[in-house]
Amino acid sequence: MLELRPNCECCDKDLPPQAADALICTFECTFCADCVDNVLGGVCPNCGGNFAPRPIRPAARLTKYPPSTRRVLKAEGCGPRKAA
Repeated sequence: MLELRPNCECCDKDLPPQAADALICTFECTFCADCVDNVLGGVCPNCGGNFAPRPIRPAARLTKYPPSTRRVLKAEGCGPRKAA
């Protein structure tokens, strides 16, 4: 089951289950579209992968399959991506 994390790991913006601007990588790292585009350059700082829109879980399924309440935030911050 996909873990719907409640926030952007970069700026800590709330990303509720129905958020259209939530993006994830293959490891379910979760970021808002603004951070992905303007800070991360489209590359996950945790795994180096790309991002895809996070699916929206139907509201009728949220009771049986609730979103995560565990907030993940990069302790060292999430500054601009460094050139390789």
